[in-house]
Amino acid sequence: MSKNDSIKMNPPQLNLHMAENAEYQKAQNQEIQLGTEQGLDISMYSNPEFNWLQMEQIRVGLKDNLDVSVYANPAYSYDTMKQIRLSLYSAIDIVPYLNKGFMDDSLEEIRRALLDKLPLDTWLKDDMCAPQIHEVRIGLFEQLDVSAYCDTRLNWMQMQEIRLGLEKKLNVSLYTNHLFSHLQMKEIRLGLEAGLDVTSYCSLVYSALDMKKARLALIDKKTSKPSAAGTGDPLLNSLRKKNFVITIEENGNKAYAYIPWTPGNMVTEEDIYDDLQRREIVVGIKHEAISRLIKKKKHNEKVLIAEGVPAVKGKDGWFEFFVRLDMPRIPAPLPDGGVDYVNIEAFEMVDEDEKIAVYHPAEKGIPGTNIYGETIHAEDGIEKKPLRGEGFRIAPDGVTYLSKLNGKFEYINGRIIITNMLVVQEDVTAVTGKLEVDGSVYVIGSIYSGGYIKATGDIIIEHNVEAARLIAGGNIMIKKGSCSRNDCFIEAEGEVSGSFFEAANINARGNVKANYIMNSNINTLGRVIVSGKKGVLLGGRICAVKGVDTYNLGNSSNRRTLLEVGRNHLYEKEQADKAVKREALLNELTQLETGWNKILQVIAAQREVPEETVRRVHATIVAKGHELAQLDAEISKLANLTDQNMGAPVCVRGTAYPGSAIVINTITYNLSASVNRVIFKLRNTHVVMVTS
Repeated sequence: MSKNDSIKMNPPQLNLHMAENAEYQKAQNQEIQLGTEQGLDISMYSNPEFNWLQMEQIRVGLKDNLDVSVYANPAYSYDTMKQIRLSLYSAIDIVPYLNKGFMDDSLEEIRRALLDKLPLDTWLKDDMCAPQIHEVRIGLFEQLDVSAYCDTRLNWMQMQEIRLGLEKKLNVSLYTNHLFSHLQMKEIRLGLEAGLDVTSYCSLVYSALDMKKARLALIDKKTSKPSAAGTGDPLLNSLRKKNFVITIEENGNKAYAYIPWTPGNMVTEEDIYDDLQRREIVVGIKHEAISRLIKKKKHNEKVLIAEGVPAVKGKDGWFEFFVRLDMPRIPAPLPDGGVDYVNIEAFEMVDEDEKIAVYHPAEKGIPGTNIYGETIHAEDGIEKKPLRGEGFRIAPDGVTYLSKLNGKFEYINGRIIITNMLVVQEDVTAVTGKLEVDGSVYVIGSIYSGGYIKATGDIIIEHNVEAARLIAGGNIMIKKGSCSRNDCFIEAEGEVSGSFFEAANINARGNVKANYIMNSNINTLGRVIVSGKKGVLLGGRICAVKGVDTYNLGNSSNRRTLLEVGRNHLYEKEQADKAVKREALLNELTQLETGWNKILQVIAAQREVPEETVRRVHATIVAKGHELAQLDAEISKLANLTDQNMGAPVCVRGTAYPGSAIVINTITYNLSASVNRVIFKLRNTHVVMVTS
């Protein structure tokens, strides 16, 4: 079933009562806001059909660089999404089980079984519920003969009673009949545990209550000794009682003794040892505990008298890093709600051949022994996948990771990224000349009139930027901000951020973030975000495809401030560029497929074609096909971002002043009066204000 099919099966009106709940919407918006702050592709879950718990699972998956398209489906519950996400971490494929109809808790049991490499498929049946699968999984893990209870005619409680009997090496065949209730099974099991002849009450004609009475009567008869003279004197018989119970717990790993206080109950150490011998308990017997139990007359107290050695799971593989991974990707908040761009440490430098990490392999588990002397299986630690990324190499030992170059180290979404970085120790001016770098640039000072930097990676400026041109293939961060006379030009393939921007010209594919923006011209395929209670977006023209989030918009002087969001000219240009690229890809694919058909004709004519040629052409067709699919996904994603149901195209958390104009999908709204805490959104063919 495709994602689109599932949406048709689950129309939005099914969740309408939720969408109308303010708290529910707030939780959804919080997840979208978190994703935005983390730089994630929120289009994967910014859909009102997802509840906030589903959104959380998709957001966490995106953060961990998982292929969330596997489970980003409104038809899947939060629990189902969670199990698919957890399976992706361990490279476990549970999608076939999902297709069979297993969901939620059932998927969790299946995932855990696959993680432990248990042969669950041999016993799994399509009509099993989660608790039944749980009993089968536990039995397989304990290496029991699950065929004794792997029968869907048995409910999970019946299965549990049979499993508990198998763990204690009982003759479970006496009660595996599915017609017995689980309570009847329990009475038979408890009788077997006590060493009783249960055949006297092991029959369907007896209720569970009848069985319990019969079992207790047998225990009383067993523990009561006849008088030495054989007189049958009730008083003498009561003074010679041997009433105690030994219970087995934790899958045969612990045995407890319990001696109830009753008049004349005279249990000896020999009685305890005889019962242990009868039960074949031979490991971990606590002689001192048994001695104290009898000598100190510890009645009505559960005392541990035997304990096996538990299995110890092997330690999972782990990476020891020699560089900091906790560099703050998001600047710290200021007291007024703004963002501290000045003091953020955005990266760490490493040297060529510097050791950045060492992998410590997983360790073997240590088997245990239960009180019956049987070996308890121990799980081995789980190996981690090798680190991914660029700019590093693995030493011949296979576990040491070394930097390939002097550069900037980042750890993003589980990937190591080491790129070349030029550190400029002085201010950049026209005198410095043009700086063009294959990598990133870090300027310790400021950039003044005539400064020019072009980098394939990031550009980070420690202080200010005035009249200059900055071009980056990644992000641009100006810690203290930019102030010019409309002669500062900033272009970034990623995000642009800084304390403030005054009279700047910014073009970015990612978000543009600051604590205030004045008289600037901004074009971004992302979102413009102005933080803090003093934050203001004033003057200029802002074109942001994903929308605008600011505290204040405009000012009391009614200064003209234009916001264009959604399907604006940037959107149209991006779609046009992608259409051209798609057409070129289609042409390439057509030519490749024509060539491939000719190769097939030659092969059909039994003429020889070099194997390398066949492999190369086929690989190229596959690669171009993937490229086309990825491009189509990007086109669809961009369209989804600008749909009319976009949650908050323009959000003003403080005051929006007259003179501001909001254009959403080319439809204009001119603000004629001051309003507080509002969201501007598109409803049908009109821009409307709603209270935030």
